[in-house]
Amino acid sequence: MTYVIHGATGAQGAPVVSALAAAGESVTAVTRNADAVVDGARVVAAAYSSAADLTDAYRGAEGVFVHLPVTAEEDRQIFAGNILTAVRAARPARVVFSTSGFPIDPAIGGAAATLAAGLAGSGVSYAVIAPELYLENLLMPYVIDSVRERGVLPYPIRADFPVSWASHLDIADAAVALFGRPDVTGVVSVGQYPAITGPDLAEAFGARLGRDVVFEPITPEEFRTSVAPLIGEGAAADIAGAYQAMSAMPGRSIAQETSAQKLLGSTPRATSQWLTDMGL
Repeated sequence: MTYVIHGATGAQGAPVVSALAAAGESVTAVTRNADAVVDGARVVAAAYSSAADLTDAYRGAEGVFVHLPVTAEEDRQIFAGNILTAVRAARPARVVFSTSGFPIDPAIGGAAATLAAGLAGSGVSYAVIAPELYLENLLMPYVIDSVRERGVLPYPIRADFPVSWASHLDIADAAVALFGRPDVTGVVSVGQYPAITGPDLAEAFGARLGRDVVFEPITPEEFRTSVAPLIGEGAAADIAGAYQAMSAMPGRSIAQETSAQKLLGSTPRATSQWLTDMGL
């Protein structure tokens, strides 16, 4: 039996592969490139665009870790449908889905909501990891270069906007724990609790770098311009829209009742610890 990990060469899947391999588990890395080399894993080429590819990859799996790539929403809906088709056909023992911070409220809709609802109705053991925002977002060149060069941490949220930030490392910890906890189903919220603000982030960066760092709210449009060269115009526009919608919210804090702290006994990294773990 093996664990099938999507995005095994990327920011989200790679830490899951590493954690499982370190625990001595058999790991299958799903990539688009059959020639990819993933330490600790067997590589299988399979595309989100092919339900048949995914079915072959999932068949006989002890667990599947999946997340939807950042791309056009139309494509994400197709990918979600193909994943569900494959799960229903292959019947892996367990599926752990990370929402990557996208909403899963059916009233809001979207591919992540489609996939979460489909897993709930699939009859396959599942759990949904629900982070809010990733600390790794702060490593984008536009942000981290500003921190290092100007002592300014720019991000498209209000200074008083509390967020339960999480790391990809925290998601990996939760995924591995959930593979071993089939009794925990439904949504598991992963992130810092209580939530922290932008100035709290800047203070942690300043302490780590040994200099004063201040938080600077920027507009979603400024953020879109900065990330478009990295992820493409369509995905950047979608993300900017999400931050625009956030501007009307009081914050993005996880609920204690569904937290990894309560359900798994797992405490996500504080920002200072994450900075240390990332070698910054």
